Amino acid sequence: MITPIPTTSTRRRASIHAPARTAYPQVLTEEALVFLSELHHHFNATRLRLLSERAAVQARIEQGKWLDFDPATADIRVGYWEVSAPPADLQDRRVEITGPVDRKMMINALNSGANVFMADLEDSHTPSWDNVLQGQINLQDAVRRTISYTNEQGKQYVLGMQVATLMVRPRGWHLTERHLRIGAEAMSASLFDFGLYFFHNAEELLNRGSGPYFYLPKLESYLEARLWNEVFDFAERYLQLPEGCTKATVLIETIPAVFQMHEILWELRTRSVGLNCGRWDYIFSFIKKHKDIPGYLFPDRSQITMTVPCMRAYTQLVVKTCHRRGIHAIGGMAAQIPIRDDERANALAMERVRADKLREVIDGHDGTWVAHPGLVPVAKAIFDEHMPTPHQLHEKRSDFHTTAEALLALPEGSITVRGVRLNIQVGILYLESWLRGNGAVAIHYLMEDAATAEISRIQVWQWLRAQVRLDDGRTLTYGYYQELLADEVGKIRVLVGSAAYAGGQFDAAIRLFEQLVTAAVCEDFLTIPAYTLID
Repeated sequence: MITPIPTTSTRRRASIHAPARTAYPQVLTEEALVFLSELHHHFNATRLRLLSERAAVQARIEQGKWLDFDPATADIRVGYWEVSAPPADLQDRRVEITGPVDRKMMINALNSGANVFMADLEDSHTPSWDNVLQGQINLQDAVRRTISYTNEQGKQYVLGMQVATLMVRPRGWHLTERHLRIGAEAMSASLFDFGLYFFHNAEELLNRGSGPYFYLPKLESYLEARLWNEVFDFAERYLQLPEGCTKATVLIETIPAVFQMHEILWELRTRSVGLNCGRWDYIFSFIKKHKDIPGYLFPDRSQITMTVPCMRAYTQLVVKTCHRRGIHAIGGMAAQIPIRDDERANALAMERVRADKLREVIDGHDGTWVAHPGLVPVAKAIFDEHMPTPHQLHEKRSDFHTTAEALLALPEGSITVRGVRLNIQVGILYLESWLRGNGAVAIHYLMEDAATAEISRIQVWQWLRAQVRLDDGRTLTYGYYQELLADEVGKIRVLVGSAAYAGGQFDAAIRLFEQLVTAAVCEDFLTIPAYTLID
């Protein structure tokens, strides 16, 4: 269906290209679509130019120019300045829960006892048209505290008296929302997600004593932060809202961004409320940016822990940078989930979470992430014990120093047959779930999202390309990979059962995984080709 929406000119005219089964009049009002077209008109050209600069950085790395701190912006890094103070409902962020904008999961997250709920339109969300628009409706209802849900058994879910502060993560700059075109162009998914949420909810949030708060994903340069700041400025003026009411936490989850943290905060200095250690995407970005450097091979995913030197350097530098600028440093997501049918395994999993959160709070983080409501009390107990104040901004970490070489140091370890098998299995299982509309899925008692699946597929791509020698003495040729793939697909059939396999999207997922790991040129993001396979 194509539905044109009248606006001020043909070039700015919005048209919807989507299944006709639901109109979503609550979200796609004419006024909101005019706002989206204005965002596109003012900012899409800059977005496209900055994406081309990402490609230029990649080309320089492949030519042997290693990432480093930029001498041209040294005055920003060494100068004394601080960002604006955070609003009252973001002063204490000791535990934050993340999750997709599914109605039931949102209610559980908001009621979980966490300080903040990051509603995710990105890595844990399959962006089908229905999912995207229903997610916006769920967000509207959550802001107004009217959200509720009744399951097939009649169980009702409603909000409690105390709920987490709401933050929203729009999709990254690299993605488009193909169902909405402005003129002849597909709209930026970032501007679409931000624009709809902001248009319908910013004033309501301010009236309720909160505000429009965002997590900004996958930034690769301070110029991309500048673009977000310009978008926020424009949106506030357009809706005649107080200047600076929009706040943002930037995820430091790409390897170029870790060299530009001061610059990113400078660009958002009237809006920034923190940086976050997006650990899984960071590992993916680290591998991706160096994927063509001969011999620069990461070991098995399970060996890239948060205690290896390069990850320790990254997270401690985030804390030091944030505290120097008077702002919160938020730790990464614990991927574990409670294991209800195995008491011993559950105890081990919870102990891993405690150790991870203890390391973070001792390092000086002001808060942390969990992916399941059952982990909120676990993480909170650690932070309550070791962080009696709302934050640790007094911990300046003057004891910590690092270098570009330390940040880029390759983790030590081995590449094993088990690691290849696990990447194949997790990659296919996740893609199958994503194609069915579920972007957050528990696999082997770990919460997988697009970021963790990216690690799986790019490692197989890199190891195949390098023809690595595995711990069983064999070389990972395409033929050997095919043997392992067939074996893992057989295990998946047994794991899920024949009925679920036949009724699922496994054939499409296997074809997509095969396409991704054998491509001559590595795909930037798996969600780009996967997006063409959903409504």
